[in-house]
Amino acid sequence: MATIVLAHGAWSAGWAWNKMRPLFRAAGHEFFSPTYTGLGERAHLARPDIDLSTHIQDVVGVLELEELRDVILLGHSYGGMVATGVADRAADRIARMVYIDAFAPRDGQSLFDLLGPKAEANMRAGAVREGDGWKVPLNPMPPDTAPEDAAWAVPKRRPQPIKTFEQRIKLTTSRWPPRHYIYATRNGPGDVFRQFATRAGSEPGWTCHEIDASHNPHITCPDALMKLLTEIMAGK
Repeated sequence: MATIVLAHGAWSAGWAWNKMRPLFRAAGHEFFSPTYTGLGERAHLARPDIDLSTHIQDVVGVLELEELRDVILLGHSYGGMVATGVADRAADRIARMVYIDAFAPRDGQSLFDLLGPKAEANMRAGAVREGDGWKVPLNPMPPDTAPEDAAWAVPKRRPQPIKTFEQRIKLTTSRWPPRHYIYATRNGPGDVFRQFATRAGSEPGWTCHEIDASHNPHITCPDALMKLLTEIMAGK
């Protein structure tokens, strides 16, 4: 039994983990899935100045106000940026971190830095074309997403404030909890996440795991993800 806190991905929100909720509940875990400012049910709060620090504070606020400790902190995709900042600010509350096909920045890096110039240019162009210069349009869902899952998820997704991708993270702590990386093996060409799996496989303090899934295992294969998370939380 654990207390699990989620830092969700870009364009997404807590709702995207609805398939995981009953699995966590059945295992006796307490699951918190705060939605970032400007996304999901908080989309009405979207504004140009929302940045990575805003989203980090969204999650830190839950840790503090709910008085959570010994937390398993999950970061999915962009949520790895957020989770890294959360752990930097609240290391005493985090027992373990799990990056799920997520960005794992070092001090001074932004998501755009980790994506590379071509992807950054495409996203900036999309924001100019479709998002008034500050909202990055949705990335497509992975191609193996079931039609019924896409029909459920796509209408709920929202453009992402571009400053969340631009802002470079500032890290000050040297006290990191155990960190685990789950790499999704079906990402295909242009996979940006292999670099972090490689890091996790070679750097002290990390363990690296693989899942036979594309980028959103919480949607496409929740049972397999739950099995792997259970093993990680048990220290296997």
